Amino acid sequence: MSALEPRVPQRTAPVPPPPEDGILGAAYRTLSIGIISVVFLIAFEATAVGTAMPVAARELDGIGLYAFAFSSYFTTSLFGMVLSGQWADRQGPLRPLTVGIGAFAAGLVLAGTAGTMWIFVLGRAVQGFGGGLVIVALYVVVSRAYEERLRPAIMAAFAASWVVPSIVGPLASGTVTEHLGWRWVFLGIPALVVVPLVVALPAIRRTASGPVDTGGGEPAAFDRRRIRLAFGISVGAGLLQYAAQDLRWLSLLPGALGAALLVPAVLGLLPRGTYLARRGLPSVVLLRGVAAGSFIAAESFVPLMLVTQRGLSPTLAGFSLALGGLTWAGGSWVQSKGRMAPYRVRLMVAGMVMVAFAIAAAPAVLVESVPVWTLAVAWAVGCLGMGLVIGSTSVLLLKLSAPQEAGANSAALQISDALANVVLLAAGGAGFAALGGGAVGAAHTVAADGGASHPAAFVVVFLPMACVALVGAWVATRLDAPAEALGSQR
Repeated sequence: MSALEPRVPQRTAPVPPPPEDGILGAAYRTLSIGIISVVFLIAFEATAVGTAMPVAARELDGIGLYAFAFSSYFTTSLFGMVLSGQWADRQGPLRPLTVGIGAFAAGLVLAGTAGTMWIFVLGRAVQGFGGGLVIVALYVVVSRAYEERLRPAIMAAFAASWVVPSIVGPLASGTVTEHLGWRWVFLGIPALVVVPLVVALPAIRRTASGPVDTGGGEPAAFDRRRIRLAFGISVGAGLLQYAAQDLRWLSLLPGALGAALLVPAVLGLLPRGTYLARRGLPSVVLLRGVAAGSFIAAESFVPLMLVTQRGLSPTLAGFSLALGGLTWAGGSWVQSKGRMAPYRVRLMVAGMVMVAFAIAAAPAVLVESVPVWTLAVAWAVGCLGMGLVIGSTSVLLLKLSAPQEAGANSAALQISDALANVVLLAAGGAGFAALGGGAVGAAHTVAADGGASHPAAFVVVFLPMACVALVGAWVATRLDAPAEALGSQR
């Protein structure tokens, strides 16, 4: 671990700026613009890469590994999240953020130059490690640098920073994919790293760097047990995903080994009572996983379904989801309003119902007589619900966390998010492969000749995820915590 423990002068965290009118007031303006730029980069990558992914998988003869190309990102991000939480709590968020952005860019380059699907998956894994470092470090920045009254607003700004990428990303990615090739989508994005590095890092150094002052002298050393558990959760999730994709009797062995590593690691890294939906922080962490996992597992297959089953171009397939960026930002804006705070739980329950509706409605476009635009409308409703839920879970987590636990608790929230993505993508990918998903790459060509187009391979992904989202509506009723539980759930 020595290579991951840079020596920095021991100092207390800087005092947050004095109260201002908002996140763009004089004291916060540079920091807000900087970290929003980082989120903008992540958002542009997610929307652009999602559009190019069906073409990349087809050209690399890897449609059968399509789900793995998404879940490998989340698998390695699990380790990055725990490491980032430890690193940021003890030495500040600046260095994990810097290293994370570098790894994120390196993974894009590796994926863009891949000659086989497995090398492509490896590139996505490197990206995931960097993304895990970045996202937790950003939460720690928000916890340290912003007053509690401003945190809903900065979370809403994070959501709003997805709007332009959700519109421009699919269009730009589809155009580049069709005219220059999918590789340039991956190789072009790292150039955007320069902006957040130049803008964000100096502002973070001034306002949120260094360890938290707990009054007890030097900060604690890295918790090596949690690091080992993080490694176990990543390896276990990877083995489980591999077993789900392989679908042979021999795959039971890596599947069992993955579960043996995964279960104790999850129990050791998430708040006690998470999977019992215990009120307060455990349910907040659980809801984040249920919401993100069900939605992302379903959304990952939307462009592939539109390209292979309805014959849309990559540009149109990705652009059909663009409206969702606007409604997601709208939902996050609604939850950020102070007058909505008393109704937060009701908003989150309604949000999960919207998500369940959108996922259940998506496979309707497998019927040729159903217009494709109906999916765009349904997905916009689901994204509105996600804006209400994701922004609120972030706000509640920071409210329920003591300052010295912000990194660890933020890591737990993101672990729940990423782990649910891995597990549910594994489940959806297994069903997809079992019902002919590996042959779906040429489905629209086959269909034109009168052959089967494997629509059931998509149905088996979407309908179970809608049921998971409905479970999330129940979890959302258990988010209130007793006063004595604040900051002590871990």
